[in-house]
Order: sequence, then C-alpha cells, then structure tokens
Amino acid sequence: FHRDLYAARPQAGAVLHAHSPYATSLACLRRDIPPFHYMIARFGGDTVRCAAYATFGSQVLSDAALAAMADRNACLLANHGLLLHGRDLDQALALGIELEELCGQYWRACQLGEPVLLSGEEMAVVLKKFQSYGQQG
Repeated sequence: FHRDLYAARPQAGAVLHAHSPYATSLACLRRDIPPFHYMIARFGGDTVRCAAYATFGSQVLSDAALAAMADRNACLLANHGLLLHGRDLDQALALGIELEELCGQYWRACQLGEPVLLSGEEMAVVLKKFQSYGQQG
C-alpha cells in the first residue's frame, strides 16, 4: 500500500504506517473514528475511516486502504493499525502522533459512555476553516 498510496497521491511526500496502541485497538473493533472532536478534520473529513480487513502485504489491503482514504489523508486498517500520508516526513510524523492521540481520547471517552458527536454542519464549518488554518492573510 505504500507504493500505491504514493502513486495515487502525488502530494504525498511521506507515508507513515504504524501499529500504535490506541489506533490498533480501534482498528481491531473495525470502527471509524467519528466526529467526537473537531480535530478529526485534520485528516480531511468528518471521520477517520477504517478500511476493510485484508491480509497484510496484499493488493486487496492496498485497495481497501485507498478506498478508506478517499478524500482523506489517514485511515485505520481493520485488525492492523493506521496509515496516513503527509507532505513530508515531519508532517507525516506529526499527523501520526496526532491521530494516535485522538484515538486515545476517543477510546477514553467511550469508556465513560457514548461520546457526543459534532453535527455535519459543525464539521463543515471546521473543514472550511482548516483550508486556511495557520495561514497569514
């Protein structure tokens, strides 16, 4: 999936794949990460999707990962871990740390009950703001 992700996403300067504890735990539940926190938008949409399960190293897994990453820069891989891309290694690592932290926050929130999710309208506002976030105007 590394090769296929680079081929499908010319903007990807670095790909990060990890078996971090919280992301892997959620991936083993085959759950998307819903909009429980506005920072989910950092990954390109209102969820971080979980790709369908397929054997590691297979083309089927690569295809499932690319499908889960449609309009996104990250996904979970069912019963596996996380996959994401950034413009360079520094950004990919920062995104990986951020995604693992969000997975941990979601996991903890689920221990206390059902997290309150942001609405589609609320996430649309955040996604629009993220298009120019941090840019001087």
